[in-house]
Amino acid sequence: MLQAGIVGLPNVGKSTLFNAVTRTRKAQAANYPFCTIDPNVGMVTVPDSRLDVLSEMSKSEKIVPTVIEFVDIAGLVKGASEGAGLGNQFLANIREVDAIVQVVRCFDNDDIIHELGSVDPLRDIEIINSELILADITAMEKRRTSRERKARGGDKESKEEIALIDKLLPHLYEGTPAIMLEESLSDDEVKLLKTFCLLSGKKSIFACNVNEDELAQAINDPEGHPYVSRVRQYAAEHHNAEAIVISARIEEELIDIDPEEAKEYLLDLGVRDSGVSDLIRAVYHLLGLRTYLTTGVKETRAWTIPAGAKAPQAAGVIHTDFERGFIAAEIVAFDDLVACGSKVHAKEQGKLRIEGKEYVVQDGDVIEFRFNV
Repeated sequence: MLQAGIVGLPNVGKSTLFNAVTRTRKAQAANYPFCTIDPNVGMVTVPDSRLDVLSEMSKSEKIVPTVIEFVDIAGLVKGASEGAGLGNQFLANIREVDAIVQVVRCFDNDDIIHELGSVDPLRDIEIINSELILADITAMEKRRTSRERKARGGDKESKEEIALIDKLLPHLYEGTPAIMLEESLSDDEVKLLKTFCLLSGKKSIFACNVNEDELAQAINDPEGHPYVSRVRQYAAEHHNAEAIVISARIEEELIDIDPEEAKEYLLDLGVRDSGVSDLIRAVYHLLGLRTYLTTGVKETRAWTIPAGAKAPQAAGVIHTDFERGFIAAEIVAFDDLVACGSKVHAKEQGKLRIEGKEYVVQDGDVIEFRFNV
């Protein structure tokens, strides 16, 4: 299963966010650096309101959402690439995840110490990214040296690696993450770059952690929040990444509250969500995952597939026999099904289609597979 790693400086709300998204209190959150040492791993339900609609339509006995894994990684500090603050261990934890959620402190609170003595989101982001880039530079310089002898001997793969590293290193020396180089590379070079497993080559998303009393303003008018607006602009320009407003503390407080009471509490604050649901969905898509749906009396379920998956591959997620004996797929888009009111009416109105092996499944397709084994 693909994993998203939650990273950031100490005391920015990483463990609080982990507890919020996993709906647990598994991660210790305290007001001092390195509260988290070993990474916590948790399964996270991906919020999907479409399931409730389909379940009501089908009178389903149960709902089964899809899930992803989040990893709470201990706080990085300046000098981590050289081993500071157990940095080597923490960087190794980041290397193992598939995408990064970088939590950025966007709130002032004298009771919660900041390791550097002041709140400055862009400074914090640059510290984290500098450490990732420095670690990548060290790894690439060593890799280049190890490939030189083979390249002199005519080894084609070593020559290709050195050529790509020679493009990459100047880019890293300028302090630019590896992922920003991809748009200037060929498809083959991008594939080769992926094999380097670069820390700064991982897709990222930024979680702007704000105070409870600033949540409504920050969500409804992010450009009006002094910290959030700067992070959004920086993320787009320097990482081609999204920045989402959250209040991890609010969401953690809601863990033990009845869902209906939680909704009322959020509405009183002027929002429908603390931002965490949007973050989970954004991370799900960042990981290259999409959802198709099945529904019936027994259950309504969300199924996870990689973006671009064809119908037989999607069928195989349910059972390998479905893929092996795939014949066709009956498909109706969720919005069309809701508009029609039922599969019967969707078929009558020409919205239900029969698709074959080459059909690329779309997010939100409601599917019933035909197979024979």
